[in-house]
Amino acid sequence: MSAAIATGTVSKLFSSSSFPFPSHLSPKTTSLSLFSSHNPSISFLSSLSFPKSTPLKSSANTTQHFEEEEEEDIVAETEIDEYESECESEIDIDDFEKEAKFAVKEFSTSLSRQLTSEEETDEKRESRKQKRKKATSRDIPDHFLPKVAIVGRPNVGKSALFNRFVGGNRAIVVDEPGVTRDRLYGRSFWGEHEFMVVDTGGVVTVSKSQANVMEDLAISTTIGMDGISLASREAAVARMPSMIEKQASAAVEESSVIIFLVDGQAGLTAADVEIADWLRRNYSNKCIILAVNKCESPRKGIMQASEFWSLGLSPLPISALSGTGTGELLDLVCSGLGKIECPENLNEEETYIPAIAIVGRPNVGKSSILNALVGEDRTIVSPISGTTRDAIDTEFVGPDGQKFVLIDTAGIRRRATVASSGSVTEALSVNRAFRGIRRSDVVALVIEAMACITEQDYKIAERIEKEGKGCLIVVNKWDTIPNKNQQTATYYEQDVREKLRSLQWAPIVYSTAIAGQGVEKIIVAASTVEKERSRRLGTSILNQVVQEALAFKPPPRTRGGKRGRVYYCTQAAIRPPTFVFFVNDSNLFPETYRRYMEKQLRSDAGFAGTPIRLLWRSRRKMEKDEGRISSCQPPKSSNVMELLAVTCSRRMPRRDLMFQKDGDLIWGLAHLV
Repeated sequence: MSAAIATGTVSKLFSSSSFPFPSHLSPKTTSLSLFSSHNPSISFLSSLSFPKSTPLKSSANTTQHFEEEEEEDIVAETEIDEYESECESEIDIDDFEKEAKFAVKEFSTSLSRQLTSEEETDEKRESRKQKRKKATSRDIPDHFLPKVAIVGRPNVGKSALFNRFVGGNRAIVVDEPGVTRDRLYGRSFWGEHEFMVVDTGGVVTVSKSQANVMEDLAISTTIGMDGISLASREAAVARMPSMIEKQASAAVEESSVIIFLVDGQAGLTAADVEIADWLRRNYSNKCIILAVNKCESPRKGIMQASEFWSLGLSPLPISALSGTGTGELLDLVCSGLGKIECPENLNEEETYIPAIAIVGRPNVGKSSILNALVGEDRTIVSPISGTTRDAIDTEFVGPDGQKFVLIDTAGIRRRATVASSGSVTEALSVNRAFRGIRRSDVVALVIEAMACITEQDYKIAERIEKEGKGCLIVVNKWDTIPNKNQQTATYYEQDVREKLRSLQWAPIVYSTAIAGQGVEKIIVAASTVEKERSRRLGTSILNQVVQEALAFKPPPRTRGGKRGRVYYCTQAAIRPPTFVFFVNDSNLFPETYRRYMEKQLRSDAGFAGTPIRLLWRSRRKMEKDEGRISSCQPPKSSNVMELLAVTCSRRMPRRDLMFQKDGDLIWGLAHLV
């Protein structure tokens, strides 16, 4: 029935004498028997009344007839291409720019879903906390805010209280002692007061034996320490308590208020008495608040806190887990804070501070690089595997005055290795490291000079490229390479480029962090990478580069003879630079040609040290825009059915051939098919 209706419609359209055919589209003799046998969708065309063709009487005439048809097909194909190019001239740049922004947003959303980690809910909770903070307080730099330190012995709930104040899960909280080792900073506010909270590791008395210290700090002497002698392991374990105590002392020194946290369920211990004496003896001029944690019940909390009166401080029962008593604790904290000494003329340009994440496998020297850059023992450096656990943020000012936030992360081991070890702390540390990559702008991938590049390094490099972060490769412990000469760095770079192909664009820096050699090059390279990552290329220059690349190497043709065309290109986003190509069909550009285009963009426009994203968008036909459609003239062909035949034989997309009649838009035969 539908075929009959279509047949009648087409018959009336082309056989009616009232239809004024354009002069250059007069009907011509043609035959459609070749297409009706291979394409069932146009088999009904054989029943239409067309002018009869001259009968074929010999094989020579038949050959000549087919040659004429082939020539006519080529002419028709050329005219279709001319028609397409005429439509290309009617490009609406504003529509392309809007669609480019939409394409970037769509790509970013899909990519973030793929890279979503288990802590996404915590990040959302943290972002809500930040929104509330921005609505209730001024945007003051961290170094101008007063600091509040939380100290105590291991496993009393310091990190849980830190997370309660800051919001979210910034610190790792596991029911085992010695999880936190370095200082961890976070912004918090209460009412009109805003301050920095400092989480510290548990202070362990030096009088304990080495076995008890290892048990209290959960130190492993086997995992990741195969190449370390037993004497070095024992020396590292012996130094660990003093290192943690040194970090806690540094936090107390720079703080205005000290929260001394004890465990109400465990009761008063000798370690609590020793820490209280240490605080009274050295920091009596500071505000010290004694908080008794794990007092969930208000009635039992008063009884649990009563035995801590012997420390000479007023105990306050709280619960970091449920939040009981934390309001009264924050009131006491704010009463001990002084006024914020902040200059009134703060520059708004300080709102954006690029972050540099230092990542890599365990024991490659990440914490040593951080300490060498800031010029102090900001983090604990030890041959013990897994020393760093939280992602440690540190503000740093470069030689040129540029401010950075350095993020020291835990060593990332293989997922199967972490799962087989059964360590919940290490699994959370690896997740914090990946979150550090996501929070950063530039990632410094640290590898050890003497160690070969492993599969884990390759996976970390792939994660950096997927996240769209700028990257530089830091070859640490360069002094361990024996018999170095001028060609050593060249050969080493070739090996790195071959094994880390996903980071072909990343610069390589050689350093020795322990001796402080080459660490300043890391900041210089990171600053250059950040500038390239934030650079925007002009649209005219970009399209000129693209046209030169197309002229040098056009897109390949398909078996049907179709070739991809680039109508317009624009840079829709920065950090990372994202370019949107508007083409006739994105499927006509294979992956090899897309890599070629990326290589040409890098060679002609730069963007060293940063990944660039190329998004290919097929041009959408806007049928509602009648103005643009009417401006495109119909193809100059001697026969409309000839164009239809060529379209079907090449298996091209359905074309809308248009003819004007009495001001109404009448679609051609190809639209009906």
